[in-house]
Amino acid sequence: MNTPNSRPQGLVTSRAHSARVYDYILGGKDHYPVDAEAGDAMCEHWPALPVHMLENRRFMHRAARYLARERGIRQFLDIGTGLPTSPNLHEVVQEAAPESHVVYVDNDPIVLAHARALLHSSPEGATVYVEADMHDPDAVLNSREFHELIDLNRPVGLMVIGIMHFILPPEDRRLIQRLLDPLPSGSYLAMTIGTADFAPEEVHRVAEDYRRQGMPMTLRDLATARSFFDGLELQEPGITQVHLWRPGPEQDGIDGRDIAMYGAVARKP
Repeated sequence: MNTPNSRPQGLVTSRAHSARVYDYILGGKDHYPVDAEAGDAMCEHWPALPVHMLENRRFMHRAARYLARERGIRQFLDIGTGLPTSPNLHEVVQEAAPESHVVYVDNDPIVLAHARALLHSSPEGATVYVEADMHDPDAVLNSREFHELIDLNRPVGLMVIGIMHFILPPEDRRLIQRLLDPLPSGSYLAMTIGTADFAPEEVHRVAEDYRRQGMPMTLRDLATARSFFDGLELQEPGITQVHLWRPGPEQDGIDGRDIAMYGAVARKP
């Protein structure tokens, strides 16, 4: 496993990176001083940022568990995986169904350096890491790893968590549609979408910090977020702030003003 003193090839440490800022804010160790500086500035603008990020992660856990336990999904495609943080997607779904297959996709050198942690599958299941740019869905769909693990005759759970605010229009819709097109009927899309609907001043200041660090983002209102699921069958409770989607005891007492992410799970007819 690489550390900040063992830099994977291609890693740029002179400017902040979204995955490392995320790691820093959530108390991880896989970041550099520039990421800590950026994270501190963002949290100064919006002290709720760690709560927001944690609830985005917890949404992924609940959505994946729902698909594995209640909808029988046994194949998952995770776009924009980010740094491994246990429990990872395969740990969640293989706890429910050990035979599950998970394809992780990212092109960040630091994620690649830690990808070994994503490959500790259950004996019955399988995981694989595809190094590919999320802006190039064909590179994902045409990869050898994807075809080795994903049977396109059976439903797939497509997970797009915590990255859409970094995908600018019109690229955003093209990306999602291209990933959905080859998936069979009965597949599902689980996605989170950044918004400034609930704390506009604070969230826009955070977005401006990201932009200054070379990471422009797009924040979307509810109508725009809902439009990503056009043609799909939203599962109950529909599109909500992530902490309100099938919440558990961990979500008790969370202030909606602290959450800047919509989430939903939808079925492909």
